[in-house]
Amino acid sequence: MWAVKEEVRLTAWVSGRVQGVGFRWWTRCRALELGLRGHAANLADGRVQVVAEGTKDHCEQLLSLLRSSSSPGRVDNVVERWSAAEGGLEGFE
Repeated sequence: MWAVKEEVRLTAWVSGRVQGVGFRWWTRCRALELGLRGHAANLADGRVQVVAEGTKDHCEQLLSLLRSSSSPGRVDNVVERWSAAEGGLEGFE
């Protein structure tokens, strides 16, 4: 019998020069490659909020990518919050 991997929700607030540089599109591509569901949205204060659900391993990989120098723009800080998956997300917007 196969073990079912528990799903989690990662909410990350990314600050720096992350709006108007393709950061959300890049995040969407990485999340879809990892099989995650969720969205990335610009916030009024200049940050981008990323909400992703999937396995903990895949969410941790996305978080690592968000903090890497390979993202467009410039990431100064990433604040993360982990919680139980809530469901209701399809694809990655």
